[in-house]
Amino acid sequence: MTFNSTKMEKNRNNLIGGMVLVDLRLTRLAKILVDYSVDLKKGEHILIEVTGDGKTLAKEVIKQVYRKQGIPFLTLKDYSLLRELLKECSVQQIKSMASYELKRMKEMDVYIGIRGAQNISELGDVPAEKMKIYMEHFTKPVHSEERVSNTKWCVLRFPNHSMAQLANMSTEAFEDFYFKVCSFDYSMMSRAMDPLVELMEKTNMVHIKGKGTDITFSIKDVPVIKCDGRFNIPDGEVFTAPVRDSVNGYVTFNTPAVYQGVTYENIRLEFKDGKVIDARANEEEKLNQVLDTDEGSRFLGEFALGLHPLIKKPMKDTLFDEKIFGSFHLTPGSCYDDAPNGNKSAIHWDLVCIQTPEYGGGEIYFDGVLVRKDGLFVVDELKGLNPENLF
Repeated sequence: MTFNSTKMEKNRNNLIGGMVLVDLRLTRLAKILVDYSVDLKKGEHILIEVTGDGKTLAKEVIKQVYRKQGIPFLTLKDYSLLRELLKECSVQQIKSMASYELKRMKEMDVYIGIRGAQNISELGDVPAEKMKIYMEHFTKPVHSEERVSNTKWCVLRFPNHSMAQLANMSTEAFEDFYFKVCSFDYSMMSRAMDPLVELMEKTNMVHIKGKGTDITFSIKDVPVIKCDGRFNIPDGEVFTAPVRDSVNGYVTFNTPAVYQGVTYENIRLEFKDGKVIDARANEEEKLNQVLDTDEGSRFLGEFALGLHPLIKKPMKDTLFDEKIFGSFHLTPGSCYDDAPNGNKSAIHWDLVCIQTPEYGGGEIYFDGVLVRKDGLFVVDELKGLNPENLF
C-alpha cells in the first residue's frame, strides 16, 4: 500500500474542461481509511466528523462508504466557533450538548474524525475552568467513554497551510510528505511489530534513561497493543500502560506539546508511586491546571514506543509526533480499555520524548536488558523495526 506521489496524482489544481480534477491521493487515502483502518462493513453506520479544513477528504470518504454499502453521517465543526461557545459556558449547557451527541454516537458503528485546524492555538485563551467543564462533561462521555470504547474509529489530520507551517515546510512539500507517511504499508509494519509486542508482554520492569530522564515502572500483565493504521493515520506505535502505582523517577519531554491551544516546552514530570508530584514547563501554571483536572490526571494511562520510519522530527501535532521513530511517549490521564491499568480521567495527553542522537539519545531497558539505544533497537528480534528494514 506504499504510495509514491507522481505529477499525475498531484493534479488537484489542474483544470480540464473547466472542472477541477480530484486529487487521486485523497481518493487513495479515503480507500485506506474505509477499507483498512475501520474495515467498514455493509450496513454499518459511520459518523464522519470534520473540524476545520478537510471537506475534500470527507467527500472522498463518503464516496468510499457508499461503495462499501455503508450508511454515512456527517458533522462539520469549527474551533473558532467552539472557542466562542466555551468562553462563557455553563456545566448544564455542556451536559445538554453532550446528551444529544452521545445519543448519536451510540447509534454509530464507526467513526472517522478529520481534524484541520487553521490555528492550533485557537482554544489557548479559553479560561481553564471552562476547558475543564468541556473536557469533563463533553469530551469524556462522548469520546473517551463512548466513541473510543464502542466504535471502530480512526482519527487523522488534514494537510492544510497551518500544518505545513508547523512542519516548517512549503505547502506542496508538506502535502507530499503527508500522503507518503499516511499511505505507508501498514500491513508490513504490523508484521514487524509482532516481536516487540511479544517481548513487552513478557516484560515486568521498564527503565528509561536519557537527558533529563531516569524513570522506572512496571508493565506486568497489562495488555500490549500494536497500532498499525487502525486507529490513527498516520500510525506506528506499540503501547501498553504502566501499572498505576509503579512509576518512580523523572522524565523530560523534548518535543513541544500543544494541548487545549497552549504550547508547552520542555515539560519535566517527577513521579512517586505513580503520581506526578512535581511538574515544570514554560507554562507551569497552566500545566499544573491540566494535571489537576481530576484525580486521575496526575497518573499515567499509557506508555508507547514510536515506530514510523518516515517521521523523524516534531511538528507540534501529536498524531505525527507520537509516531516519530526512536521516540517514546507517556500519557497523563485515562488509559485505554484495550490496555487497562485502572486509571480514569477526562484527559489523555501524549507527551513525547525523542531519543535519536540529534535529540540527545537515550536508552530503554526491559527487565534490565538494553533493547533500544539512541532510537535504534539493538536486540536481534527487534531489528526488523529499524528504518532500514521497513522499506
